[in-house]
Amino acid sequence: MTKQISNGVNKTIIGISIAVLVLAGVVWIARPGLEDANTASLSPAPGGGALTAEENAFDFGPISMATGNVKHEFKIKNTGTGTIIVEKMYTSCMCTTASLVTSKKKYGPYGMPGHGFVPKINTSIGPNEEVTVETIFDPAAHGPAGVGRVERAVILENNAGEPLELLFTALVTP
Repeated sequence: MTKQISNGVNKTIIGISIAVLVLAGVVWIARPGLEDANTASLSPAPGGGALTAEENAFDFGPISMATGNVKHEFKIKNTGTGTIIVEKMYTSCMCTTASLVTSKKKYGPYGMPGHGFVPKINTSIGPNEEVTVETIFDPAAHGPAGVGRVERAVILENNAGEPLELLFTALVTP
């Protein structure tokens, strides 16, 4: 009988140890700030590169839930002399998605962290190059509780310093 209890305790200890190791592995893999070996050049942009937007905020005005999704495009530009790397892009709410459109490729759509995987983009924007951020807002995403004034953001993390935030507002009606 003592041997059976001892075996049960050993199995429990082994099970807990395995669970702790698996959890530690998940935390290690998911930690922020990892750099891919191929993108080790994500240090600050030389030449004082900066991302700027033609407009940092947009107001959709009144939008009916029955209308469906609405779209707005933000134009952004690298106003510096060095290349800027856009590392990640995400939104502040699950009701919003955004895509980064360059002359070569469309990246996305990306959404809110925690509501899906937000991969690194790691795409470069050359000096004086313009790109577009396509933003799509679903006014019905929150149901009847989502009626009223809303403010949402699209965030672009980059190696030029502070993330670029693009904001929009809307007055959601039934």
